[in-house]
Amino acid sequence: MSEIFLTIQIEPLDEGGYLATSVDLQGLIAQGRTVAETMEIAQDVARRLIESYIEHDDPLPAKIQAMLNQTQRKITAKIPVGIALESVAV
Repeated sequence: MSEIFLTIQIEPLDEGGYLATSVDLQGLIAQGRTVAETMEIAQDVARRLIESYIEHDDPLPAKIQAMLNQTQRKITAKIPVGIALESVAV
């Protein structure tokens, strides 16, 4: 099993919750109540989209294919960390 890292954009929705999309994988759209839930749903949607490409013998998006072809990977990731500002001395 290979692991790749997609860039996703998460934005708050006016009606509440969050929406995730990706320029790396067109068609990836995920919505959740929290950022963490949205990221989890986006991860599942991405996996299913890529599996669908493979199952139907469709060519993977170029950026995805390039990530899978890399033999050595240096991983840089950004993770969200929630901090209650009232508990931090600034």
